[in-house]
Amino acid sequence: MFRDLYPFVEDSFSRFPSQSNIYGLCQAGEQQLLAATLKGKVVSFTYQELQQKIRPVAKEVQFTYIPVDAEIVSIDAFNKSPPKRGLVVGITFIKDSGDKATPFLNIYCDYEPGSEFNLESIAQSCLNLELQFTPFQLYHTEVHCDDGSSETVFLLSGHDQRIHLYKENASLHQFEEQPVERLFPELQQLPSNVLWLDMLSVADGRRLSAFGCQNGCVGLALVDQCGPEILQSWQVQFDSPISIVSLFPLTCESEADLPTGEKVKSYNLLVTSTIEMAVVYRDVQECGLSHSICLPESDQWDAVLCALVIDLDFDGQKEVLLGTYGQELLCYKFRPSVSKKDDQFELLWRRSFKSPLLSVIYLDLTGDGLRELAVLTLKGLHILQHSLTSTADLVLERLSKRLSALKPSSELEEAQPEDTDEMEANAEGNISPIHNPSL
Repeated sequence: MFRDLYPFVEDSFSRFPSQSNIYGLCQAGEQQLLAATLKGKVVSFTYQELQQKIRPVAKEVQFTYIPVDAEIVSIDAFNKSPPKRGLVVGITFIKDSGDKATPFLNIYCDYEPGSEFNLESIAQSCLNLELQFTPFQLYHTEVHCDDGSSETVFLLSGHDQRIHLYKENASLHQFEEQPVERLFPELQQLPSNVLWLDMLSVADGRRLSAFGCQNGCVGLALVDQCGPEILQSWQVQFDSPISIVSLFPLTCESEADLPTGEKVKSYNLLVTSTIEMAVVYRDVQECGLSHSICLPESDQWDAVLCALVIDLDFDGQKEVLLGTYGQELLCYKFRPSVSKKDDQFELLWRRSFKSPLLSVIYLDLTGDGLRELAVLTLKGLHILQHSLTSTADLVLERLSKRLSALKPSSELEEAQPEDTDEMEANAEGNISPIHNPSL
């Protein structure tokens, strides 16, 4: 069953000079990935046209001010919020100088017109910040400014039980650390070191913020961004360190008392830990952390180290992907029921790899409109593509249904092949009959 439902074929594998970690992969721009290895190397991965074919290209990018003996901890990148332009890359690393290990955050951004998105130029424009804490996840999110515009900032978690905010000072052409409580009051007085952070903008200028801690604590907050002001907050305790928290919407059919066919969107929180089953908390904006659904067998393949919530089968409903240290990629499908208490996630398929899975990203690398799944493992980077045969069959099936819906069924029944007189009249009047695209 699992083999039949698995939607991907492997397109390429790039082996890295040294291993990476769970914070070592990010998207840089629309069609590019950056992967950081522990021994100070950063690899760019893209698809390029070579000899009239689209081929994968992995090459090392020489980012300045990263010593050869440095150990890279985390990497992240984002495009500046309009009307600003440019790609920003952040890299945290620890320099071992012998007597002590010194952590740094390097932020790369080129302000020269025409070079704002040139990775080679960006890699040479560095702001080097010495840190007073060991860095963990480097994360970016968008915030609302007083003038109504938006701006993207870096958030960096550390072993000092704090989240550090880095915001651009446009007049000085550099990023500066600012007190996190000014924009993120929900990230004060944290119960432990935060290992993973996620945020999601919702209606009415609000956001949901979630964090997972080393001591097993999960925090969730609903925040009014205009204040900013915490409207509600919740916490729940697990028995092991939290590896991933991920906020995502699910769209379901409405309940019986709502108009037929109406769709209802709810916001949900996926939580994975190192030894326990993964859990999805349903409709957190209304229920907080009170309604949970376990993902069956998610604790059977060692610790879950990465996760992703995406629509893999193009049915409008998202699936949950889990990557484990036990070398398994697991896919779960949400199965709604009449009663919310009976909702469940079903293990749809699983795929084995040859080394532990560290990170997963879903993006369109080839620019053909169909996304690829990038899977970072301990040994390197796998690129998985959707089966083109299955995807083409799905496109033809949906086109056929849309064309059939253009005419009432009664008219389609009347338009029989033997009605040659009407077909000839249509041809003379330059009216093209509707054809089934699968023919």
